[in-house]
Amino acid sequence: MERIELIRRLRVFAGSALVERGEAVFLVDPGWGERERAQWAELAARVPQDWDGREGWLCIATGGSSGAMKLARHDERTLSAAVAGFCAHFGVTRVDAVGVLPPWHVSGLMAWARCAWTGGVYEALDWKAVEAGAVPQRAGVGGFLSLVPTQLARLLGKAKAEDWLRSFAVVFVGGGPAGADLLARARAARVPVVLSYGMTETAAMVVAQRADAFLGGDDSSGEVMPQARLRLDGEGCIWVAGESLFRGYWPGTRTAGEWRTDDHGELAPGGGLRVLGRADALLISGGEKVNPAEVEAVLREVAGEVLADVVVLGVPHAEWGNETVALYPVSVDVMQWDEAAVRAEVARRLGAAKRPKRYVAVPAAEWPCNAQGKVNRAALADLARRAGRG
Repeated sequence: MERIELIRRLRVFAGSALVERGEAVFLVDPGWGERERAQWAELAARVPQDWDGREGWLCIATGGSSGAMKLARHDERTLSAAVAGFCAHFGVTRVDAVGVLPPWHVSGLMAWARCAWTGGVYEALDWKAVEAGAVPQRAGVGGFLSLVPTQLARLLGKAKAEDWLRSFAVVFVGGGPAGADLLARARAARVPVVLSYGMTETAAMVVAQRADAFLGGDDSSGEVMPQARLRLDGEGCIWVAGESLFRGYWPGTRTAGEWRTDDHGELAPGGGLRVLGRADALLISGGEKVNPAEVEAVLREVAGEVLADVVVLGVPHAEWGNETVALYPVSVDVMQWDEAAVRAEVARRLGAAKRPKRYVAVPAAEWPCNAQGKVNRAALADLARRAGRG
């Protein structure tokens, strides 16, 4: 698909989320607050000095867990490479998909792009309506659905929703860590999950399971897809290269052909990639390295009823360097839980440096999480600091 045709179709797909500034096209979130809008406006007003107006003209906002916005630059060639790799990996020539993620989210964009490039049918649904129980009567037989872990968690346990999920050929789950309890529930419900790994900078997934691997017991993110190349360096950090890799951040310099992600990984016994957590989230407490993802996984296993959405991070501490703190969202009708029992079980499983020193309950209405389930860790760190002073 040529650039002019892609932009024409994007205008229809993205609507007001598409903003054109000269030769550049931006996908923006209408739900941004003043801070995000100000960050975007400052970035969008600048133009790369060496830009020819053709390469990397589609800018997609990403901030990860840091809260600092970046604009990843893509174009028709990076997107088409991602689509071609997807089709080769799953052995399809036409993609039909149901979308519950918005166009400014890379998974929402690519779910649509796969259909647009292959002549398939794309059906957009309102996620809030689906979450509330408005599951379409028409099944998704033969089609694809992409969810983030939070969305999957909110559908499991509802009979009608589980029937709907089982009607798809594949339900992709990515965009964040999926805990062992969530995966066990999905497997017990026989949902045709395919775990994947990717990000805005790679035009969504570059690693994915085969269609039957998850139900066969595989919890890795799967194999590297044809459009990408992946390696782990000596520290276990994941590096990605390939044709779907972004052109760089707007308005910064271009990528050098290979890009270091913020994630640590390892190869599972079967050869699949297992993502261990974000490298930039590692903290030092009492001279010991702590991987928050590891602590979060244990807390979900120990008290998933209350700590399903727990976030562990480090708060500056005079004695420890960083104090390990666990934060979790609660509603007014939250069930009672035995914090002492949880602490005892965590102490059995984890070393002293990894054990949360504090558990901070955050009202659900104040939990800094967007519609796609991505948590703003910077905002949570501020909440943890203020709670510590209280």
